[in-house]
Amino acid sequence: MEDVSLDRFRVEPGSTVDLSLWAPDENLGLERSAAEKETKQLNRRLEALQEQLHADKGHRLLVVIQAADTGGKDGTIRHVFDRVNPAGVKVAGFKKPTSTELAHDYLWRVHQHVPADGEIVIFNRSHYEDILVVRVHDLVPAERWGHRYHHIREFERLLVDEGTTIVKLYLHISKEEQKERLRARLDDPDKRWKFAIGDLAERERWDDYQAAFTEAIERTSTTWAPWWVIPADRKWFRNLLVSRIIVATLEEMNLQWPPPEEDLTGLVID
Repeated sequence: MEDVSLDRFRVEPGSTVDLSLWAPDENLGLERSAAEKETKQLNRRLEALQEQLHADKGHRLLVVIQAADTGGKDGTIRHVFDRVNPAGVKVAGFKKPTSTELAHDYLWRVHQHVPADGEIVIFNRSHYEDILVVRVHDLVPAERWGHRYHHIREFERLLVDEGTTIVKLYLHISKEEQKERLRARLDDPDKRWKFAIGDLAERERWDDYQAAFTEAIERTSTTWAPWWVIPADRKWFRNLLVSRIIVATLEEMNLQWPPPEEDLTGLVID
């Protein structure tokens, strides 16, 4: 897959977004076996780049992953980052806010988890829940969540200005694929723990969520933090595409190995 092919999955800032025009089952004509082989190669490359990022200490990487229920957030993290050193990679999940979190502004709980120098942090759901869930469930007035597009754009600008590179991934699945994944969870005793009756109520709001995702992506895809729409019906293609994006992003940082803190010339170890 040539690098130029990645461009078609990036949402250009200021462009109109229509998710129905992005095929969730896209695979660029690739064969699964070849894609999985390349993904393993990219895993090894990511392992090396992550070690260099950790040593370099001059960059930070924030990966934001959003998706509908069963969209594959956990699976993406597990397959793409399976070889990295846990010492330099963290995953932060954002579920229903606690009472303490609700007592602060909605970005308070998020800012505490952004990456430090040399770190990769992955947001499994993120600050975008506060313009997705709150909108669909009418948890706060529209006027209030409507201001949050601006807040989030500027919050991400702050992070970028201070040295963080942001990769935002929307895992795009079809409603039919979601049905199959929910059914698979229900039918497999080993996966039933993932199934919640509430998932069916959320599924009934599919169109509302698609509208919310569409506007969020359209209004917050910026030059400093663009969105990527990842076709996610085929998990193997999803993993390949995300791996390519993450590796390309790290390679563009021009990471360097730091010099030793002391002069090691002539040092002999007996």
